[in-house]
Amino acid sequence: MNAGIIGVGKFSPEKVLTNFDLEKMMDTSDEWIRTRTGIEERRIADKDMDTSDMAYEAALKAIEDAAIKPEEIDLILVATVTPDQPFPSVACKLQDRLGAKKAAAMDVSAACAGFMYGVITAKQFIETNAYKYVLIIGVEKLSKITNWEDRNTAVLFGDGAGAAIMGPVSEGRGVLAFELGADGSGGKHLYEDENKHIIMNGREVFKFAVRQMGESCVNVIEKAGLTKEDVNFLIPHQANIRIMEASRQRLDLPVEKMSKTVHKYGNTSSASIPMSLVEEYEAGKIKDDDVIVLVGFGGGLTWGAIALKWGR
Repeated sequence: MNAGIIGVGKFSPEKVLTNFDLEKMMDTSDEWIRTRTGIEERRIADKDMDTSDMAYEAALKAIEDAAIKPEEIDLILVATVTPDQPFPSVACKLQDRLGAKKAAAMDVSAACAGFMYGVITAKQFIETNAYKYVLIIGVEKLSKITNWEDRNTAVLFGDGAGAAIMGPVSEGRGVLAFELGADGSGGKHLYEDENKHIIMNGREVFKFAVRQMGESCVNVIEKAGLTKEDVNFLIPHQANIRIMEASRQRLDLPVEKMSKTVHKYGNTSSASIPMSLVEEYEAGKIKDDDVIVLVGFGGGLTWGAIALKWGR
């Protein structure tokens, strides 16, 4: 049995914070942010909207797109580093709110690679016939752990949620190959400090990401028995346009075959890949039987890549 994505949905808060807004808040400029990151604006959730609220909105859309009922969901996996609180988990809150009465529920903590970890966890349950439908959500309210006085990190992050329903798909479709990895010795380069603020050594994270994302893209294609020419679309973690471009070039893909949403949403951590997936799918850039590569990296340090053939 093959496991694949059968429904998707996303949510982004209404409030837009532009580079020009940031110019008024700190010593930075639109040109500096754009040329180094590719970011032009990001979405910021209101104080009364928490992580579980955004996850709920994205989940409703994914459930509708998959044409299933909440009570058919067997497992809920929420990838996040910004839960509402340490416990109960966002997944448990969601289970209750959705009315997914029979679903097991847990959060996954792998930072920006969290959605990939969630998808591959779901794959195992589905392909072993343990569960039929799994809801995976990447969701972050990074604005609540951003130090708005640190211009090196404040310009990067945004809030949002992306969701997918996974289930059995037809022969030859679904997840073809994957790679998950971690290097805990690099944890010191990207972490949340005692003040609950994001701390990042940008240079070290950049070097790691450029190398690892490119390698992982090539690895999953080879594991799937495919070549670069077989890839129809690349969805990289939307952290920095220069890191994304390095991955695209490793696959020899034209610009139009790489998802680019970083300019609109900034880095939304675990939400970035599913949000981009939904955006490209809704724009008609992803079609049945397209081979898609998803690749991301994050704090931990963690990384993950997936090759999948789209369609039910």
